[in-house]
Amino acid sequence: MKHWGLIFLFVFLVFEDEGNVLHAKADDGFVETKGVQLMLNGSPFYANGFNAYWLMYMAADPYQRSKVSTALQQAKQHGLNIARTWAFSDGGDRPLQYSPGSYNQQMFQGLDFVVSEAKRYGIKLVLSFVNNYDQYGGKKQYVNWARNQGQSISSDDDFFTNSVVKEYYKNHIKAVLTRPNTLSGVAYKDEATIMAWELMNEPRCLSDPSGSTIQAWITEMASHVKSIDGNHLLEAGLEGFYGPSSSQKQQYNPNFQVGTDFIANNQIPGIDFATLHSYPDQWLGSSSDETQIAFLVTWLNNHIQDAQNILKKPLLFAEFGKSLKVSGPSQRDELFNTVYAAIYSSARGGGAAVGGLFWQLFAEGMDSFGDGYEIIMSQPTSTVDIITRESRKLNRIRKMFVRLKNIERLNKARKIRRPLCQNSWC
Repeated sequence: MKHWGLIFLFVFLVFEDEGNVLHAKADDGFVETKGVQLMLNGSPFYANGFNAYWLMYMAADPYQRSKVSTALQQAKQHGLNIARTWAFSDGGDRPLQYSPGSYNQQMFQGLDFVVSEAKRYGIKLVLSFVNNYDQYGGKKQYVNWARNQGQSISSDDDFFTNSVVKEYYKNHIKAVLTRPNTLSGVAYKDEATIMAWELMNEPRCLSDPSGSTIQAWITEMASHVKSIDGNHLLEAGLEGFYGPSSSQKQQYNPNFQVGTDFIANNQIPGIDFATLHSYPDQWLGSSSDETQIAFLVTWLNNHIQDAQNILKKPLLFAEFGKSLKVSGPSQRDELFNTVYAAIYSSARGGGAAVGGLFWQLFAEGMDSFGDGYEIIMSQPTSTVDIITRESRKLNRIRKMFVRLKNIERLNKARKIRRPLCQNSWC
């Protein structure tokens, strides 16, 4: 019995509970999937985190770099364990990519710093390769580059079909995946701090509402990513709109189509988990808060069930928020509580909802970047309290699974040992 007591003591010392946040003492590994769950070091991983698109931009400026460290440190202190950010800035002001294949090393070193600091604070990353929108270049910049090389381009949607544009994009993917971090020497494709890659922030192809163009593009690009990097997870960056493959569910969309298909797009083999974005304040801007929340509840529950029963893949709520420019703190808190309740209800039963990332985290002194959605973790607001509480709740679930797993291991070890003792008092 003394030996078993020591083993149980070891089990509980492996993890320390500091502010109700679980810290793994062993080196973090790559996040993987198992059925509808994300897994880290053999146990379920629940993601409570944030979007901070600006991390590379700020990190590339020596006078602003401290904002990155401060934001990540404050996030960790509140139990947040994952961040989604841009691994792109195409053309324009302070680009990462001046032109196809020509890189601004100061910006790339900024991204190196982001990865290094995330590792320092134990925060996983989701890195996106390109924007659907014009901000930071996006698909418009890519098609303009091709047009300048004599390509016949009819619209920005040619990003998804033009062979030259696709080659530019594939080359950018390769440049990011194979880059050795100048601070650690570890290639991005071998860096476990990165949880997943994202093909595009909110891909949309309005010229093809059937969804076939996006379907072909995701299939091709997922295969390309996986041919270079077999370590990391991959997601498409989808908002979650239903398409023709589940036409009976299109009634649950906001009243517009964007050429994507939540079911078909996420069934592509190279896509490891599904994503969902939720902005009822934008999509249903003329509706009451009650109508927006009712929409949100249905939106979340439908996607959780579809991820669980049809896709059989994890579902990450990759963006959600409510702007204080159009509502008050209590309305924003209601939205956060609604999203977090859906995640927790699914997660505690081992369901497909594996976490959420609010839009968006700021550091102090970023007023000029504000869009009404920003949250500063050092400010004592009710929303910060809600976020922190969600971290603790998801952490308790993870700890429960860790301890159950350790008990199972001990039971297996006990069964193996018993036959070795032949005495009646064993």
